[in-house]
Amino acid sequence: MKRATMTLPDDLAKALDRYLASQEAPPSLTTVVQAALRQYLSERGFLRTRKTLEITPAGKGSGRSDASQHHDRYLARRQK
Repeated sequence: MKRATMTLPDDLAKALDRYLASQEAPPSLTTVVQAALRQYLSERGFLRTRKTLEITPAGKGSGRSDASQHHDRYLARRQK
């Protein structure tokens, strides 16, 4: 991870202070800067955006109503 020291011009510092003051739970300066850099670099094609995980449910289930609770038991039986 790279560390950096920044100097903000007065207009950015004031805008940042107003933003943080408007938040119910203000994020850290690091979080704000990282989010801004991610957006800036993504919009310019230098950072790949993260895709959300898309899971397509099976058309037909297993027929068992407790598979989500006892999945290990069912998997262990299948491998024997």
